[in-house]
Amino acid sequence: MDTNHWFELVGFVCMLLASGFFAGAETALTGASRARMVALEADGNKMASLVLHLREKKEQLISALLLGNSFMNIFASALATSVLVQVLGDNTGVVVATMGVTVIVFIFAEVVPKTYALMHADRMALALAVPVRIVIALFSPVTITVGKVVGAMFKAFGVDTHGHSETAHEEELRGAIELFKESEEEVPSDQGKGAMMRSIMDLADVKVEKIMIHRRSVNMINLDLPVAQIVDEVLHSAYTRIPAWRDSPDNIVGVVHTKLLLQELRHCNGDVSKINMQAAMMEPWFIPESTTVFDQLQAFRRRREHFAIMVDEYGIVTGMITMEDILEEIVGQIDDEHDVAVSGLRVQPDGSYVIDGKVTIRDLNRDLGWSLPDDDYSTIAGLVLFESQRIPAAGQVFHFFECRFEILKKQRNQVMLVKVMPLTGTAPGLTQHKEAYA
Repeated sequence: MDTNHWFELVGFVCMLLASGFFAGAETALTGASRARMVALEADGNKMASLVLHLREKKEQLISALLLGNSFMNIFASALATSVLVQVLGDNTGVVVATMGVTVIVFIFAEVVPKTYALMHADRMALALAVPVRIVIALFSPVTITVGKVVGAMFKAFGVDTHGHSETAHEEELRGAIELFKESEEEVPSDQGKGAMMRSIMDLADVKVEKIMIHRRSVNMINLDLPVAQIVDEVLHSAYTRIPAWRDSPDNIVGVVHTKLLLQELRHCNGDVSKINMQAAMMEPWFIPESTTVFDQLQAFRRRREHFAIMVDEYGIVTGMITMEDILEEIVGQIDDEHDVAVSGLRVQPDGSYVIDGKVTIRDLNRDLGWSLPDDDYSTIAGLVLFESQRIPAAGQVFHFFECRFEILKKQRNQVMLVKVMPLTGTAPGLTQHKEAYA
């Protein structure tokens, strides 16, 4: 080969390298972890900030890189064809150039750089951010024009080019959390973190009625009782804030705070009969049961309060919620020295579970890894009532969601105790099976 052929061969190799650069840059910048880039940007990494800026204008980024990649591939093919035609002749040169360049470009300008970029996306994105920015600036007249043409074509065919929403980022984050949960078993110190992160993601989708303390379980004070008896009940209670009512439990007029009560007791020099109960109470804070857990958490922070009373659409008290209830929704059960151990869930030797009717479905799903639905009810008793469409009698058996439910105890119209036996090796609740009760 003469000198011109060597120059053309060197040009072919340069075009091949440039094509690999564009292909690898495209894969790295589009595949880099957005969460990782945001974290690096927060730490002051300017390259990470540039990567995020480039990704915000993804249409121009993709157009510039594809334009460069296509130009280099075509130029490389033209150079190779020119050399081979001169060396091997027209027909043979064209055939060899077509087959040979296709293989070479496919391997060295596409597969190799893109595979490497996939394996080291974050590092390559940071390294190539500045060169890619220069390329985009050089190609901007062409890419902007192409973008307008493509946008007009999409508009003509009714294609929504703004369909990418925040839900995509949320789904990506949820997927990362699920992967983290799968790896928790290998790292004992991380166990439970995945469940906590998923609970945080769900706060905005869960209503407070799902985690509230039902009014039947709320410890309340009757202000119509003698003051001495009220003080005795408050001091023997495990709670620092207790709703107080007059005439009817639905008529809550305040929340007795033990700290205020002790202050009032001191002002009266220990004379219980002189205590002004109104001075020992806070104003009750009523919230609708349709409030989300996230909104309620924010409200607790704004008002600097830890206690709220829930009412339904008719203004009837349905229960109460505290800051601790929300924290337990995130981190799991929190026990202190005043908590009383309640046998709400007992595991039986045969693999079944004896469960109090007031135990919530969310607690069962979280603690046992089940997937029982809770859209139309909150407790295990509510599940039985809703799915059976009847008030069951003690001893009746139902089959729902791959489980056998046996009513062990009923008081009036309330299901008090249920025995649940999973019927499959998978988590109950994935599909629904209903059979006639025995």
